[in-house]
Amino acid sequence: MSRPPALPGAPFLARRADGVLTLEGHALDDLAARFGTPLYVYSRASMRAALASYEQALQGREHLVCYAMKANSSLAVLQTFADAGAGFDIVSGGELARVLAAGGDASRVVFSGVGKTPEEMRQALRAGVRCFNVESLPELDTLDAVARSLGCVAPVSLRVNPDVDAGTHPYISTGLKGNKFGIAHGDAVVAYRHAAALPGLRVVGIDCHIGSQITQVAPYLDALDRLLDLVEAVEAAGVAIHHVDVGGGLGITYTDEQPPAPAELVAAMLARIDARGHGHRELLLEPGRSLVGNAGVLLTTALVLKPGRTDEGGKNFCIVDAAMNDLVRPAMYQAWMAIEPCRGRGEPPLVWDVVGPVCESGDWLGRDRTLAIEPGDVLAVLSAGAYGMVMASNYNTRPRAAELMLDGEAVHVIREREAVADLFARERLLPPAR
Repeated sequence: MSRPPALPGAPFLARRADGVLTLEGHALDDLAARFGTPLYVYSRASMRAALASYEQALQGREHLVCYAMKANSSLAVLQTFADAGAGFDIVSGGELARVLAAGGDASRVVFSGVGKTPEEMRQALRAGVRCFNVESLPELDTLDAVARSLGCVAPVSLRVNPDVDAGTHPYISTGLKGNKFGIAHGDAVVAYRHAAALPGLRVVGIDCHIGSQITQVAPYLDALDRLLDLVEAVEAAGVAIHHVDVGGGLGITYTDEQPPAPAELVAAMLARIDARGHGHRELLLEPGRSLVGNAGVLLTTALVLKPGRTDEGGKNFCIVDAAMNDLVRPAMYQAWMAIEPCRGRGEPPLVWDVVGPVCESGDWLGRDRTLAIEPGDVLAVLSAGAYGMVMASNYNTRPRAAELMLDGEAVHVIREREAVADLFARERLLPPAR
């Protein structure tokens, strides 16, 4: 029997066999029947394969791949990458606690973020993180004071804003001068001199990040050139740089995007680094979405079909049990994500807007989708492994979804579905009125 073709937006393991949508060989509507919906389902094999594509491209080079865990911070996901030897890119003390709870090694953690608190700095120093990616001069001074108060020295890498346009959505662009991130390119040498003069700090590297869902190599090379220009200027000023951190942001296929494979991106960057004489430096990368995005789906059940008067400009609405609180990307970014029925139907399809029950007109998962669907059918939102569950909320007092991890024949519940009582368990009523 020939292998079923992969679906658009899920190039690793999501496939349709005899009309049934499967992930790692598991029928997705069967999983929905067993565990309920909304339901996130992930493929561990897909995550491992995605990480391996970076590791293989970097063989023979001193490097560290740090998973940008803001993409998906579920403990079993972190455990998967920790077991595979990955490092982690974190942006909060809470994320550090998750890494450690999942068995991650603090010495392989880089701490990014524009607003680290003194308590988070203390937490990270006590844990022994690899380095802090510092984003401002005031942060340098605060970290110096915190480190000295603990009697230690904080390893630092300065995140530099290279003012490179990654050509992505403005909400996920991070490398332009109008963004809040990083130290301005023109201020970097002065900032490095300042960091080197502080007794509580030790300079170890340089870092940049230009955005997310980047689908071309050219912006990375532009940023890398500006970064290497600074390395040369900083070392000429007497401050040594050990590692170069080129960040993350590589895109995935949601519809017709054709991002470069990790091997292609890494090869281009290594060639540029070698050509400029910096091949001796350790290279750090911070991929997030490209490691988990296509490894997950969100399953949802059709509740109501609400046909519109299309002759009067109305629309057909397929109302499902997942909503913007479960998956906010379409509402927040106007993101297009493929939506597929888990079992095919023979009748002619219609054009539907797939929407949730939340009381907001912005609560939609997909607009103008051609689907053959009936109430009770299960739909799969593809490429939902990144920025899905991690951004979920309890808006409208809706419990968050359960999560499954598929590992070959095994099906693991990695997060139980919330109960409504869980949502207000920590709230308190006022005393009785007098």
